[in-house]
Amino acid sequence: MRNLTCIICPIGCSLETEESGPDNLIVTGGRCPRGEAYAQEEIRSPKRIVTATAAIQADKETALSVRRVPVKTSSPCPKEKTNSLLCDIYKMKVSLPVKTGDVIISNWNGSGIDVIAVRTISYAD
Repeated sequence: MRNLTCIICPIGCSLETEESGPDNLIVTGGRCPRGEAYAQEEIRSPKRIVTATAAIQADKETALSVRRVPVKTSSPCPKEKTNSLLCDIYKMKVSLPVKTGDVIISNWNGSGIDVIAVRTISYAD
């Protein structure tokens, strides 16, 4: 048995899950069917939106007050691949200028997940 709090809507139902066979998960406590779908995905294949910061590639002559650009994934990443994705983000250097919504990493490892900038930064910053 595993207890979860549903995060799909603001109600935050307390869900209880119980395995009833290898492919059958019984979910109770939800006020709507969305809670059951959430629990099924959270138990079977949890995913998360990943947020991080990437380093800015700057010339020695360029003085920037900002050294990193915030980024996030365009869609949820499987939880077991999060550390690998973060390593790739932290290894990279982003060239300026960068605009909100720019794709920093496209189709990461063939997963269909893009890493996008969430802040505009130019040389004037």
